[in-house]
Amino acid sequence: MNTARQADADLTRPALSEWWTQHRGQSPVVATAIHNGHTMRDAVKRLCRLGEDERLREEDPFTEVIIRDVPNRIVVHRSRFEVDINRPRDGAIYLRPEQAWGLDVWTEALPGEITEASLAIHDEYYAMLKSYLSGIERCHKRFVLLDVHSYNHRRGGPKAERTSAAEAPDVNIGTISMDRTKWAPVVDRFVEAVQSFDFPGGRLDVRENIAFQGRGYQTRFIHEHFPDTGCAIAVEFKKIFMEEWTGEPCLEALGALRRLIASTLPVLANALESER
Repeated sequence: MNTARQADADLTRPALSEWWTQHRGQSPVVATAIHNGHTMRDAVKRLCRLGEDERLREEDPFTEVIIRDVPNRIVVHRSRFEVDINRPRDGAIYLRPEQAWGLDVWTEALPGEITEASLAIHDEYYAMLKSYLSGIERCHKRFVLLDVHSYNHRRGGPKAERTSAAEAPDVNIGTISMDRTKWAPVVDRFVEAVQSFDFPGGRLDVRENIAFQGRGYQTRFIHEHFPDTGCAIAVEFKKIFMEEWTGEPCLEALGALRRLIASTLPVLANALESER
């Protein structure tokens, strides 16, 4: 696989042994890149039918780079094909093709010890997340979490027509799992900040609940456990920052998205403060 993930030291993957890494700073804003990971345990990889490129295409490479300037951030390093942190525990392992974009993931039925070890990562992640966010809550009373993902828009092949712009905004904001009225001042100011950002080639098309609705497990978990204090916004970037069929990044676009997220930090902090 010939990507800048290999060629550029700034984009290299962490050690195989790491489940995730977390950073903590003085801010009420948190960002996560829970589908950034590509690594799998050897025991899992031996049973995986998919090639490296097939897995990478459905993962969210380089989302860690986009959130790198957020003081509070969590990056998951295990592939979603080992365990999908953004699905409920009983669906976090893709056992059937319909759970994985029609892909037949495994060469044989997974042994119980394999699935239990993978699900332990899911359990530990959410135990960690609840504790981590409780700390942010203690310090700041309320917080915003940007749940950053990316999505494909040329599923028919490397030369296929792109998904129509009407169905695939550059940035899809998912808000279905939140009390949208309660958090409107925060979400609306975030959307305005993203729309007004001077992106190379022109302003970004930013819309809400078009390609995705923010139904992932992580945002639902946050709104269930922090109903009055936590605003979790699912942010899906169309893969305009990379070639989705080869994994090659566009460094200019990737750097711009990193600056974009950094530029929203004071906007979000001020929005939280003004609503107290």
